[in-house]
Amino acid sequence: MITIKNRKMIMGTLSAASVLANSLFAAPVAMAAEQPSVDAKAAFVMEDETDKVLVNQNGEEALGIASMTKMLSIYLILEAIEAGKLTWDKQITVSDYVYEVSQNYNFSNVPLRQDITYSVEELYQSALIYSANGSTIALAEALAGSEAKFVDLMKAQLDEWGVEKYELYNATGLSNSDVAEDNLYPGAPADGYNKMTARGVAMVADHLIDDYPEVLETTSIPELAFQAGTSDEIMMHNYNVMLPGMFYYREGVDGLKTGTTLESGASFTGTAMQDEMRIITVVIGADESTKRFTETDRLMDYAFSTFEKTTVAAKGDAVSTQEPITVAKGKQTEVGLVYNEDLVTVTEKGAEELALTTVFTPAEKSLNEDGEIEAPIEKGTEVGSVAVTVEGDELGYLDGTTSEDVKVAVASSVEKANIFVRGGRVVADLFGKAWETVSDFVGGFFD
Repeated sequence: MITIKNRKMIMGTLSAASVLANSLFAAPVAMAAEQPSVDAKAAFVMEDETDKVLVNQNGEEALGIASMTKMLSIYLILEAIEAGKLTWDKQITVSDYVYEVSQNYNFSNVPLRQDITYSVEELYQSALIYSANGSTIALAEALAGSEAKFVDLMKAQLDEWGVEKYELYNATGLSNSDVAEDNLYPGAPADGYNKMTARGVAMVADHLIDDYPEVLETTSIPELAFQAGTSDEIMMHNYNVMLPGMFYYREGVDGLKTGTTLESGASFTGTAMQDEMRIITVVIGADESTKRFTETDRLMDYAFSTFEKTTVAAKGDAVSTQEPITVAKGKQTEVGLVYNEDLVTVTEKGAEELALTTVFTPAEKSLNEDGEIEAPIEKGTEVGSVAVTVEGDELGYLDGTTSEDVKVAVASSVEKANIFVRGGRVVADLFGKAWETVSDFVGGFFD
């Protein structure tokens, strides 16, 4: 159980620019046991609901990501389906470029033909389960008209998410040296390849799982027949060998995407659920194909044995770390705050005390033209958020911040004061200021 002790802090009047802070202190608690050292170029682990970072080993260096690129490609396809730009049963004719790529047995592929069509669903499944490069390009062309235009969409999405330090040249993760010159992204270097940081890869995976959780229904399939019942039938075995019935099976693993090239090494973005906590792991650049899975297994052991999700405060609980906020023109001049959603954080297992700091920021829509929260205001009205920081936490959150934002509301209703009360306050305020001026003037004679 987490115990919390109060320490109050005097706060000034709320204004549009003000950020009010207070703290909830207890004995300092180490955020986590020492993280494991992973035998790869980079490693990253996060909890999915809170976006809390649990492991960060060289997570800010842009490295080759190979076919883990396809997570972003699939995100855009699912977004297009949601928007009605594509449908699962839409039939796609294979272009010459797609045909050539799909027939290359040096790449991950299902061989595609040009005399038949394929549904979006078939290509989607083969891209996720079998990492089929031809299928991925076919989907990219179906949505954007060309792979190059699709890459522009990919870049725009990363920019919108705030992903930094990346290079993208194609939808698949193939190295540029494996792509014919006339099919390279405009201006792409011949020796280039897709790069991203481990943090960036985790952000892509996080958005994919959060926005389209149905993707896990496909990434969790160990094997599936492509073109079942036809002469072209191929059994697709998932390259994620941590799934049920496979060599490195681990209970709870249901995704997500592997990646391997000579330049990038062996990489894997995994995800698993245990004890109602989902984590996302990223291993980039292992020197052996199997090592990405054994290292992922170690990371999952560490995360699940060390951390747990904890509800520190429930919706409706008082924000005891904050002094009441000032209300203009109200019968009461101030009002307390309550959490408008559960405050869930990730803590080290066995921690009995937490040291939390909260910083309140008002929502612009809740302020009047003078930058004040103004009566009348009803109980439960959302007025802003508090950024909650756990002292001793050096890893922070996925977006690079060290705090978790939680919405807050007023604890009680405040009616608008009548004109006489408001007028009296104005007079009292003016009198107070006048008296202060006189006192300063008289006091000056004795300085």
